[in-house]
Amino acid sequence: MSYTIKDVAKKANVSIATVSRILNGQGGYSEKTKFKVLKVIEELGYQPNAVARGLINKRTHTIGVLFPKLSSSLVTDLLDGIEKAANDNGSSVIVCHTESNGEKTMKYLQLLIEKRVDGIIFASEILKDEYYQFVTKTSMPMILLSTESYAYPVSYVKVNDFHAAYAAAKHLIDKGHSRIGMISGNKDDIIAGIPRIEGFKKALTDNNIPLGTENIVFSRGFTFPDGVEGLKSLIKQFPDVTAIFAASDEMAIGALSAAYQMGIRVPDEISVIGYDNLNLAEMSIPPLTTVGQPLSKMGEAAAEMLFSILETGKTPESRIMPHKIIERMSVKERK
Repeated sequence: MSYTIKDVAKKANVSIATVSRILNGQGGYSEKTKFKVLKVIEELGYQPNAVARGLINKRTHTIGVLFPKLSSSLVTDLLDGIEKAANDNGSSVIVCHTESNGEKTMKYLQLLIEKRVDGIIFASEILKDEYYQFVTKTSMPMILLSTESYAYPVSYVKVNDFHAAYAAAKHLIDKGHSRIGMISGNKDDIIAGIPRIEGFKKALTDNNIPLGTENIVFSRGFTFPDGVEGLKSLIKQFPDVTAIFAASDEMAIGALSAAYQMGIRVPDEISVIGYDNLNLAEMSIPPLTTVGQPLSKMGEAAAEMLFSILETGKTPESRIMPHKIIERMSVKERK
């Protein structure tokens, strides 16, 4: 038999409103009453309907998260933080995989609105005009994660990619390298492609390191295969290279794999530094030196900002999270 909130209220000898307040943590009742109601709920095995609760308090206690790619280790770390904050705030998470496909992104946005989620975290992708306009019309709160928008006033959480890439290249320079290459992501990607390329180039020019077209290989994305092909291309066009900055850890590990296949010893012959500090970075051979993004903390911060909007109605300030060099064994000092 399926019991209702009316059954709980009747057996506990309280009003339906009191049961609702207890279920939603709204206060206005004694601890004795709370204990009695919760005991009845347990006895009946009553499961409150999330939609019904949402009609009462205008909250469904769910948030939606849109990622362009679910197979990435980066997504796993960001999601860990989001789910921690959601759990701490009594909410659940609906994760949507857009595949960077505009039509699919719009369908998921429509789905999340129909399901009456409390808010949306839009991660690692460009916020297009059609997405922004659609969400804005619904008055749905939204936070950007690991991305930002120059065109629209949406709060974000991210690392400064330009500064972080600069730090990666500077680390190689400080280790005595002067023939430095980069395996880049997509050169047209304004989120992580262009800023990391420009940060790398700026570090080289600031330190009077030779910089030409041979220094950078442009890839389609930031994946392991991109790193494998990127290293092969870079060695071909820049055979004297002694150190490489890969624009993601997955690419860096791809470069390590390609180096092994080509009989190139890392770090004795070529040093490699990555970007992200994924869990995989310390599992690679050799363990990967990288630029650390606090991914879990970034996810947690984005979710906390979303819950802050829901509680206060105020737009929080965007947050630039700190990056740092994580030294392991893939970079060698050149004397």
